[in-house]
Amino acid sequence: MQNWRDRLGSKLVPMDTALSNVKSGDRVNASPYTSSPVTLCEGLKQYALKAGLKDIQVDHLASLACWTEPELKGVIRLRDNYATPPNRAAMHAGEADYLPIGLWRSHELPAGTEQNPDVFLVPVSPPDENGYCSFGPGVWMSPTCVQRAKLVIAEVQEDFIRTGGENYVHMDQIDLFVEGKPSAAASSGAPEPSEDEVAQVSAICTIVAADLINDGDTLQMGVGTVSASLGHFLDFRNDLGVQTELITGGIAELVQRGNITGMNKSIHRGKVVGSALVAMPREELELINNNPAFELYDFGYTDDLRRLIQIDNFVTVNNALAVDLTGQVAAEAFDHRPYTGVGGQTVFMLAGAYSPNGKSISVVPSSTVPADGGQRFTRIVPYHASATPITVPRTYVDYVVTEFGAAELRGKSTAERARAMIEIAHPDFRDMLMDEARRYYGV
Repeated sequence: MQNWRDRLGSKLVPMDTALSNVKSGDRVNASPYTSSPVTLCEGLKQYALKAGLKDIQVDHLASLACWTEPELKGVIRLRDNYATPPNRAAMHAGEADYLPIGLWRSHELPAGTEQNPDVFLVPVSPPDENGYCSFGPGVWMSPTCVQRAKLVIAEVQEDFIRTGGENYVHMDQIDLFVEGKPSAAASSGAPEPSEDEVAQVSAICTIVAADLINDGDTLQMGVGTVSASLGHFLDFRNDLGVQTELITGGIAELVQRGNITGMNKSIHRGKVVGSALVAMPREELELINNNPAFELYDFGYTDDLRRLIQIDNFVTVNNALAVDLTGQVAAEAFDHRPYTGVGGQTVFMLAGAYSPNGKSISVVPSSTVPADGGQRFTRIVPYHASATPITVPRTYVDYVVTEFGAAELRGKSTAERARAMIEIAHPDFRDMLMDEARRYYGV
């Protein structure tokens, strides 16, 4: 049998040969987050320095590659919709551009990114006998970028899985291939949670699973520390559906055991639908590989509000950084400096709030002890700091859940909301919050 290298023929080239097509001033798009083409990203940085290139704009959403090393100043400028760990400090210093993107349309690239990039960098599987490659664990916006880009360069990752949906591209649509390093799979870079954080996550997910999710609901779970763990707490629920942006850990096992069937879904009945797989070990990826229950689609398709508001019994669960006493959710920053990003949180929370018998749920630990051992601070705040962006308006937040309980906000006055929020705040901060609630909301 012909191996995949022979199948690619002259399209398989050395790294520098592929990257010699990048010129000064080019606009380069790279596949996002855990599907970052790490081999190509590192290769481009090295090649750009070696070739003396200047003023390359890299659109790398939720980038897990570092594009902001001092030696790259004037060579590469990052535009990103997430302040991810490798580039967060540089973004705060104004050395990278933050894009507050929260509006997504099917098979369109988001505003603020180059609509017809000069080069698109993407990881793919080897081509099968019919010439089709898989985008592996993440489709993201790759189908759209392949169509729009002037030149497509792919790195081949031999262990990439295959799924249904739009998770494929024919080798003829890709201009050049390079061999990806086997150890180059991107990881989120998130630190290991503390014992305190593990206990908070367990308590919050138990409350959401037991009190706010019903058998037959269709779920969306965000990628944050708390919401991404919810799948591990749903093994007593039945006939759940999943219609989401990012498919998180625990979902494949729930499909295998029959807890998730999708039989009641309003769209894509019987299928688990998302754009990418995140926060799951290799053995769970193998459960999804070639499993007809799983379909991955273009990110614009999965996050298009026009589609999401068609879903009944839609329960959306997303992480917050902080929530004020009236339910305003800040999920991007603690102040003006971005710490994460919007992603699909706003549109999914809107869809959950609009859904018949649905719910929009914001999950947040009541407080946090900084990793450097500083003083505990509250995540339930009387008001947000000046210039803090509001990711989800209070008018579309039905529930806020901490490890101390769930505050139901829909239909409540600001004073009633404040009382409910104080009840789920950390006890150390309740007196302060009550003083502020009396001052601002007449509690």
